[in-house]
Amino acid sequence: MKGDLNIKMNSYHRIDFRDEISSNKWKSFLLVILVFLVLAALVYVIGMAWGRMDIFFILIISIVISLSYILISYYNSGKIAVASVGAKRADRNEYKEYYRLVEGLTLASGLPMPELYIMQSNSINAFASGRDPKHAVVCVTEGSLEKLDKRELEGVLAHELSHVANYDIRYMTLVAVMVGMIAIISEIFLRSLHSNSGGDNNKGKGIFILIGVILAILAPIVVQLVQLAISRKREYASDANAVKFTRYPAGLIGALKKIKGDSFEPEKKVSKAVAPLFFANPLKNLTSTHPPIDSRIANLERM
Repeated sequence: MKGDLNIKMNSYHRIDFRDEISSNKWKSFLLVILVFLVLAALVYVIGMAWGRMDIFFILIISIVISLSYILISYYNSGKIAVASVGAKRADRNEYKEYYRLVEGLTLASGLPMPELYIMQSNSINAFASGRDPKHAVVCVTEGSLEKLDKRELEGVLAHELSHVANYDIRYMTLVAVMVGMIAIISEIFLRSLHSNSGGDNNKGKGIFILIGVILAILAPIVVQLVQLAISRKREYASDANAVKFTRYPAGLIGALKKIKGDSFEPEKKVSKAVAPLFFANPLKNLTSTHPPIDSRIANLERM
């Protein structure tokens, strides 16, 4: 009887939101290190197979292409995100409650006031974007404003402001740069094998070429899965941060339960590039960038 009681108490072991934030940040950092190690291993193996001048040439091309694309997107991330989903600037007179809630949360968190937008959609969802807190945007769907009560909407907005406070756009941009570099290096290496098929038969280089081919095929898949894992960890961290801002986990729990029970079709206007920004996954796919809703609810109920 006493053993059963201990098991029951352990299953309801409460967690501190500060510990949860720290744990998820640390796990995210370790996952980024893993992506870096995969990149380093790929560069080393291809360097051994081709020689220093070849690998230097590959790196220059991959860095220029990756950084050019990612940095342009990064510095205009807020504008690109709201434009891509057709969101409109929220009118202060029409959406007074929306503005009041965000203003209250910015006072609690010490963040500057972001630009507020509305997205036409019946689903319950929201997202935040922008390269830093001074250039942040927050967008909610019409469904969120209609279906969520004040405390639930506050929880969702606190979650999105947590992404801003944690510089998650900057963090995910860093990961995207490394993932992009790995994909480009792998593609260039695999294509180069066709033109060099009749080249050096040195056995030592042949082994590295074989390892390089295996890495070039597997590395992009592995790092993409790691990128998804990092995104999920950042969602858990933002849930915990939302509790820190509101001191009321029930609001966020209520919003997640309503999302779970809300039937909706995948958002046609939302691209795969923008989907990770949303509070809940707006697309129905197998490789979700978000943790399961039940898992998020269970985590919040322990705070």
